[in-house]
Amino acid sequence: MTSAFRTRMTGRSTDERHRVSSPLELLFDLTFVVAIAQVAGQLAHAGEQGHILDRLPLYLMVFFAIWWAWMNFTWFASAYDTDDVPYRLMTLVQMGGVLVLAAGVPAAYEHENFAAIIVGYLIMRLALVGQWIRAAVEYPQGRKTAIRYAVGIAAVQLLWVAWGFLPAQVAIGLFVLGAALELAVPLWAERPGMTSWHPHHIAERYGLFTIIVLGESVSASAIGVQNALKESGFSAALVWIAVAGLVLLFALWWLYFLEPAAEGLRSRRNRSFYWGYGHYFVFASLAALGAGLEVAVQAGAAHSEVSNTAAEYAIAVPVAIFFFMLYVLHAPLVTEVVIRPLKTAAAVALVLLLPLASPVIGLVGVTIGIALVAAALVAVTLIDQAVAGRQATPAPPGSASA
Repeated sequence: MTSAFRTRMTGRSTDERHRVSSPLELLFDLTFVVAIAQVAGQLAHAGEQGHILDRLPLYLMVFFAIWWAWMNFTWFASAYDTDDVPYRLMTLVQMGGVLVLAAGVPAAYEHENFAAIIVGYLIMRLALVGQWIRAAVEYPQGRKTAIRYAVGIAAVQLLWVAWGFLPAQVAIGLFVLGAALELAVPLWAERPGMTSWHPHHIAERYGLFTIIVLGESVSASAIGVQNALKESGFSAALVWIAVAGLVLLFALWWLYFLEPAAEGLRSRRNRSFYWGYGHYFVFASLAALGAGLEVAVQAGAAHSEVSNTAAEYAIAVPVAIFFFMLYVLHAPLVTEVVIRPLKTAAAVALVLLLPLASPVIGLVGVTIGIALVAAALVAVTLIDQAVAGRQATPAPPGSASA
């Protein structure tokens, strides 16, 4: 049934031509900008005080809630987006949940009060349950899968409500159990039949979220520079760190989009869970990098309690994880990865070793060095592509020498 108000929800075609992100999906993503800014900002603040390792588990937990809510909406929308009035209103409810979660991040970091985060997460998840129930009612072919999703998601939410009342000593252990159950729901739900998600649409959505997280890193760097200028004024070190940070983020953006995933997802749909779940580490590392750059800027301006080595590793570790995960996620999807594994390994090693040279080259030198490693990895990959392209191009008749 189709009307001006409602369109029957059915599984969309996996071969739909010109499938791109809808304006509603782009608006939905903007709410996650706020959430990521909150969690990265709190991590940066902890880093400036020298407590980044203490707060890292909390960062990973809150980021999991943000990422998981975004990912579930994205894959559902790829299969069932009707863009009608009921669908838009349910998406609005999920957006409200994201904002409630974001508002609760400071209380979680400062007072270990997770009430607002749990409420926001529940709003998002229960709205998604409503979407799955609608899919079950209106699309009989995918009913078993949709019912499993609705039941599984709703059941895990009971655990999260209980989690909010537990003491901190057992909260982390139960969080691991809850996260494992969340990850298990799609694996169980899709056993009767996989949803009709669109590979090119999914690849585009993940690329857009990568840009969002990189944008948050740019924002964090700008905030760090602004605060440093306000407190100590202009300095050469501040300029060099800011420039190196921008070059680094640009190089990471370039590297991500050098590895195409859409065709691999289309031909190897059975590996979509591996690729989709693994992006948690890509997104979390990029958001943590933004916090690391903010810490480095403050350390360079001598307004941070953290050591230079700690500030350098706050940049180096996320970058190394990003390099590593690019290879790990794309190798199972394609015959040959674009960024060669040996060059990836060399880049990871160099990035992690550079902070050891801090006594000689200093914080500025290490930051510039990490940016140069990322830029060099882009350059050598482009050269590899150019060489491979020339080798694959057949020579014109008569050009071969005897």
